[in-house]
Amino acid sequence: MKLLTTYAALEVLGPAYQWKTEVYVNGALKGERLKGDLIFKGYGDPKITLEAFWLLLRDLRQKGLKEIKGNLILDRSYFDVPKEDPGAFDNEPYKPYNAAPDAMLINFRAHRVRFLPDAEGKPPRIVLDPEIAGARIVNQVRGANGGCGDWRDKLQYQIKRDSSPPAYAFSGSFSSACEERAMHLILQDNNAYFGSLFKQLWEQLGGSWKGAVVEGALPDTARRIGKYDSPALAEIIRDINKFSNNVMARHLFLTLGAELRGAPATPLKSAAAINDWLGVRGQRFLELVLDNGSVLSRIERISAQHLGWLLRAAYQSNVFAELESSLPIVAVDGTMKKRLTLGNVSGHAHIKTGSIKEVRAIAGYVFDAQGRRMAVVCLINHPNAELGRPVQDALLEWVFSRP
Repeated sequence: MKLLTTYAALEVLGPAYQWKTEVYVNGALKGERLKGDLIFKGYGDPKITLEAFWLLLRDLRQKGLKEIKGNLILDRSYFDVPKEDPGAFDNEPYKPYNAAPDAMLINFRAHRVRFLPDAEGKPPRIVLDPEIAGARIVNQVRGANGGCGDWRDKLQYQIKRDSSPPAYAFSGSFSSACEERAMHLILQDNNAYFGSLFKQLWEQLGGSWKGAVVEGALPDTARRIGKYDSPALAEIIRDINKFSNNVMARHLFLTLGAELRGAPATPLKSAAAINDWLGVRGQRFLELVLDNGSVLSRIERISAQHLGWLLRAAYQSNVFAELESSLPIVAVDGTMKKRLTLGNVSGHAHIKTGSIKEVRAIAGYVFDAQGRRMAVVCLINHPNAELGRPVQDALLEWVFSRP
């Protein structure tokens, strides 16, 4: 589905499309002191990383703002998405790929949990990045010797957000042979994460803030003092396709709905926008079911035949270069980095992958041994779909090598 979402976005929005995030003040701003609220108006930027957020806050400091006595108001109204159970899809509510869309999303709402080994056989130190003030980290991880192996499978965690203070318990074992490792988890809700990260970065920049984080609409009396523009769409879709970033894909899907059908964005508007785009091209995919524009859905549907049509249509479009370059290169990068590393097709194909329980999919382009560019699609829906990966790899090898 990401292939459909990103190709449609390139044609509709254009490779240079950017998202904006605006910052306003509402109250008395005298010198370095704001006696009032600081408002963040989000438009669905899918990639405001920690570093980008720091740059936005640094810009506010350079403009003279230092002391804030008021609330942080988050205007998320650009997206209108039904409330979700983050664990409904695969019972993994703390995994970042299950984060719900948020028009004012920061850093994917993810914490990097760092495991720092001590002396051989000793338990590792556990550090949260960004920090959570007052949080209690319960470290029950045992130090171990031997190889690192699949270290994630040897660790367990328990999240208690609502306890006082919030508690994060980690158990299992961790080998000193692993050196430093990190996993990414969602440890806080949207407002708590935003406030925690804002306070940490703002104080590092020499500022102070006393207030709460609340959700609300941008007041008519507010005055804009800051703005951040995202990287161009052509860069954003590289993250979506090469690394199969579901949260970013969902944001892009909703953005299509807002741009073509008007804000606030809804999944229904976005599905209609993509069907409109197909209709202009004389296409009607009768089997097509669009839910959220990413792989995290059990109801989305598209046929291999129509994915093939998309690949051929994209090849003839003026955004082909941007789309193809966003796809993982076999044995080189993204989700295809570790596949077919010794194969003849290594480095000669751009292939998008899709992988959830009982589903394995590939779609993309093979530049074969005869110098031809071939469109390839293979969809496997089966309880043992994971066993189909060697078959898909063999298909790519065959397409590359055939006369």
